[in-house]
Amino acid sequence: SSKIELKHFDGVPFITYKNTPSNQYALSWKYITDFVISSLVIILWMPFLICIALAIKLTSKGPVIFKQKRVGLHGREFYIYKFRTMMQDAEKMQMKLMDQNEMSGPVFKIKNDPRITRIGRFLRRTSLDELPQFFNVIKGDMSLVGPRPPIMSEVKQYKPWQLRRLSMRPGITCIWQTMPKRNSISFEEWMKMDLQYIDNWSLETDLLLTVKTIRTVFLGSGQ
Repeated sequence: SSKIELKHFDGVPFITYKNTPSNQYALSWKYITDFVISSLVIILWMPFLICIALAIKLTSKGPVIFKQKRVGLHGREFYIYKFRTMMQDAEKMQMKLMDQNEMSGPVFKIKNDPRITRIGRFLRRTSLDELPQFFNVIKGDMSLVGPRPPIMSEVKQYKPWQLRRLSMRPGITCIWQTMPKRNSISFEEWMKMDLQYIDNWSLETDLLLTVKTIRTVFLGSGQ
């Protein structure tokens, strides 16, 4: 699906393969819009963010914000922020639950994860646990829309063609994030959705996925 262009360098013709969006004006507008919208969301929703933080703190032990190292644009690592939805030391408990993994590929997800707190189930169903990632967008690590950022252990198991999903800045939401019963989608199909997004990216696509994400939040159809 790569776009092919013929370019000349010092009179020598070169065939250039492009497998990422090349409209720099649109990409620049995307980055500016990401920053402005994220700043407005944080300012306007700050009282709501504080209420969620208090609810987490009062109902379970551990920090309010869950911080985890993820892989972003071109393989660069950064810390992603989320409201904590699991019990303290949940990552250490994962090994005991590996045989219950419902996802194919290197991703770990189970429907009735015993590590998730009562408040956490509500936050995940409404996708409100993702709200702190607006700070990631302001820092430039993420975008509002883009492939979800994986952890390094997952990336190490990627097939060569799957690595291309790291060629765009990761996002808070994506095609997979807006799908009903998204956890039943196979890992390979998920990767194909991300590449489909990259190959057909436009500002209109980002707007459509944003609207679908808002619908998912209000319907509480997240997992």
